[in-house]
Amino acid sequence: MTNGSTGVRVAWFNCQAGVAGDMTMAALVDAGADPEVVAQTIGGLGVDGYALLFERVQRCGVGATWANVVVHDHGQAERAPDDHVAHRPASDVLRLLDDADLPERVRDRARAVFTRLAEVEGAIHGIDPGDVELHEVGALDSIVDVVGACAALETLGIDEVWCSPIAVGSGTVRSAHGAIPNPAPTTVAMLREVGAPVVGLDTTIEVATPTGAALMTTLATGFGPPPPMAIDGVGYGAGTADPADRANVVQVMIGVREIAETSDGTPVTLLEANVDDVTGEVLAHTITALLAAGAHDAWIVPIVMKKGRPAHTVSALCDPSADAELRAVLLRETGTLGVRATTIRRWPQQRDMSTVLVDGHEIGVKLGRHRTKVEFDDALAAAEALRVPVRQVIDRATAVAESERRESQAGHETTDS
Repeated sequence: MTNGSTGVRVAWFNCQAGVAGDMTMAALVDAGADPEVVAQTIGGLGVDGYALLFERVQRCGVGATWANVVVHDHGQAERAPDDHVAHRPASDVLRLLDDADLPERVRDRARAVFTRLAEVEGAIHGIDPGDVELHEVGALDSIVDVVGACAALETLGIDEVWCSPIAVGSGTVRSAHGAIPNPAPTTVAMLREVGAPVVGLDTTIEVATPTGAALMTTLATGFGPPPPMAIDGVGYGAGTADPADRANVVQVMIGVREIAETSDGTPVTLLEANVDDVTGEVLAHTITALLAAGAHDAWIVPIVMKKGRPAHTVSALCDPSADAELRAVLLRETGTLGVRATTIRRWPQQRDMSTVLVDGHEIGVKLGRHRTKVEFDDALAAAEALRVPVRQVIDRATAVAESERRESQAGHETTDS
């Protein structure tokens, strides 16, 4: 990375052969996400009765990783016949995520995915999102796929997700409701909601599943060709089907998108909405949804509006290219009657992710030019296991990280000389 620039870790998904939850998770593992860390993170859900296997396969000559999630319920696979599909209410899935032992960004991303699914399904069926029964998507294998994909993104330190046009099939597919159009109404609604471009394939296979579409439409900052970046990883996630005429894989490219640091800074959009009739729980969820949708930052400030009414300003900072999607999130989540925008500038600083060991416990750290910041959730987990104050773990992790950085810099200087 050159001086005078800062890097953002990016994952660009090539979904022009389709996309599914298991394919997304597998592609990230194929690109370098540690499968053991992914599996351990999924284990934080606290559920059993499933097995997750990653296997090397070929799809039309393309080497890829296949994520095989095998779920058993009283000896029977939960992937039941089409007329007997296991399902869960959306509220149960969200409660499962809230109660799980997951890294904060993994939980936030996964929760945003299932929240979008519930809202879209609720609109289609004309019911409250919390009452939606997530059929195929509510099955345990789909929950594992979503949490696993979010865990893999976190393992790779991905800050931004980008996506190509998404392939869809034709004809009909079987569902819990019987035969429905392909692509499924839920998939189409999610694609339409964010204006995602699509490309049609001459196949009756459901190449774009609701789970895959939910991941991309929720997590992607934008759609189209890869953003400018220096590629440092690539992976291929295989689908279960193996058609003879095309490689049934999702490709992901991992890299760093450099943002030039100039005296003028980088233009960003500040979105704001004043609300006086929204509960604290909804406000907190709105922040989560804004961050999951690609906001650089989001926050809430208490204010006093006309007639002395207490209220809040909800603010989000984002790239100008993402302001339409972020405005939609603000409108949808808060019910505000208006959003205002201001173009401002910012000077983001370079930061890298690393991991250090404190008495055998892995602690994530962010390394900036002038600061080392320890991931609090990791430090808290280690502190509880070691039965020491969390401040002590933070101090020790900071010291280890800065010592390793000094040693690394000294090594580079020796090599250069």
